[in-house]
Amino acid sequence: MPEATLQPLSALPSEALAGLCGLLTDIDDTLTSDGAITADALDALGRLRQAGLHLIPITGRPAGWSAPFAACWPVDAIVAENGAVALLPQASGGVHKIYQQDAATRQRHFERMQQVLRRIEQEVPGALRARDSDGRETDIAIDHSEFTQLPPERIGQAVQIMRSEGMNATVSSIHINGWYGSHNKLEGARWIVQQLFGRRLDDEIGRWAYVGDSTNDQLMFGHFPLSAAVANVARFLPELQALPRYLCRQERGAGFAELADCILSARP
Repeated sequence: MPEATLQPLSALPSEALAGLCGLLTDIDDTLTSDGAITADALDALGRLRQAGLHLIPITGRPAGWSAPFAACWPVDAIVAENGAVALLPQASGGVHKIYQQDAATRQRHFERMQQVLRRIEQEVPGALRARDSDGRETDIAIDHSEFTQLPPERIGQAVQIMRSEGMNATVSSIHINGWYGSHNKLEGARWIVQQLFGRRLDDEIGRWAYVGDSTNDQLMFGHFPLSAAVANVARFLPELQALPRYLCRQERGAGFAELADCILSARP
């Protein structure tokens, strides 16, 4: 773990919070507990939306799993599969999907990834594909903590196989995700801000905050001056190369609501 001190939310600069235009957030174990959004997190999303903030969850979960939430949560979009696909809520109901890769590329990668998935299940003792795999279009996922418990050495073995096959690999609080392509959570954030608002995220990086909980959030933690983690990030702190700047006192949805309260209290 890098040498740094995590600051409490009370240390967040009120001037920066007052100037926020949007909040980017992880989903699993940041907004949710046991796969379902907590009531306090959903209420916090609604209050932030009413205050005029843009809200964009960015997750390793699949497009199929994310679509119902994109349709009913008070968000601008959900970016799924670690930046590969965005689900945009429609006024008439339902969602519209947009992708970073064209259809031919997605199909070619999909076929290759299924071979890697089968290899991992054959070679890594106890490894099983995530139960949400049927909804995945641009990545694969191995369950390590949602319905199956994999020890750290098996997680590492699965990651190594993915990388040996030329894939990107990252570990969330519940899954090991692997994919082909240059996208990730940060590139997905840049892409969707450009798609939705016609602006460059990096030109206004100080006006966006990010909140997450695990190792697949560390790229975002390192990039956003206003980055926070809910308290259950403690499980992953020894593995993080980039830390969040600020730490919530509470875990999961309660921690997200705590951050929302902090943001809203600083707004005029």
